Amino acid sequence: MEPVRFTFLNGSDIEQLELSDAEVLDAVEQGLRAQGRGETVIEPRVHLMPDPAFNGHFNVLRGYVAPLGLAGVKIVGDYVDNYKAGLPSEMALLNLFDPRTGMPVAILDATAITEMRTGAVTALGARHLARPDAKVLGHIGARATSYWNVRLLDRIFDLTEIRVHSRRPESRKAFAERLERDLGKPVIVTEDWRSCVEGADIVVEASRLERPEPLLKTEWITPGALVVPYGTMSAVELSLTDVMDKIVVDDWGQCRSGPFGALRAHVESGRLTEATLHAELCEIVVGDKPGRERADETTLFWHRGLSLSDIALGAAMLAKAEERGLGQKLRFS
Repeated sequence: MEPVRFTFLNGSDIEQLELSDAEVLDAVEQGLRAQGRGETVIEPRVHLMPDPAFNGHFNVLRGYVAPLGLAGVKIVGDYVDNYKAGLPSEMALLNLFDPRTGMPVAILDATAITEMRTGAVTALGARHLARPDAKVLGHIGARATSYWNVRLLDRIFDLTEIRVHSRRPESRKAFAERLERDLGKPVIVTEDWRSCVEGADIVVEASRLERPEPLLKTEWITPGALVVPYGTMSAVELSLTDVMDKIVVDDWGQCRSGPFGALRAHVESGRLTEATLHAELCEIVVGDKPGRERADETTLFWHRGLSLSDIALGAAMLAKAEERGLGQKLRFS
């Protein structure tokens, strides 16, 4: 029997791939289209909490994308105090398999994948749910996924005003400087939540809270705005869903269960149900349900994170790595 080998892409390999914004968006949209056509399997994410004293947990995401011929499992650590040790709060590995045989295909450093695909889902959601003329972004949070949120939203909307805020002054300052350098436009650093989000066309809440706390006030949301809350711990008021004309999620199966998520209390209190939900994003992407229909529509998009997006982006990276001769072939058996 021939030896079984798989590809390993480390963080340096992935950096050398230099995926463009368009390549990231296209790959993630491919996963959404497959989901919308019923060509995927999504298992709800599960969590491993080793010890409450560590102030963190692992997320395990699982899925299958038929058009790509790949199944995948991603394990990502979510540790909010890692900055104290000079580490990212989220580090991950993506394991890709042949779904026909179960044989390993690849292992990828999925830290950048997690960051890119999160930003891509935020941006693709906004493409369908924000006003086409949206120009003002209020972004809470400065973690790694936040960078890709802003970068890809700017790619789609060519924003004229970008406001950012985060809990630590040093993190929001460094975040703004990186964005200004890479986007070539000014970024406003705000001292509080209200001045960041009030009056914005698109509001993204990607905070890093230790416990639920309603820091984002519903009264600050402008009619016609899009709100994208995806913090692990909720930072929004229960009344937020009351002002929404449409609520969209990435996967209702994941959103309706589990201990974490920005709208967990809204599900548990019955404010968000299958009846009040407008659509999953994939249904809008394939045209089965409408996205934004009026300029004054106030919309909310809650994404918990799709294994399908990880798999689709990982597949795109594997293909480009093959073209560029990057990565290592490791012997499995």
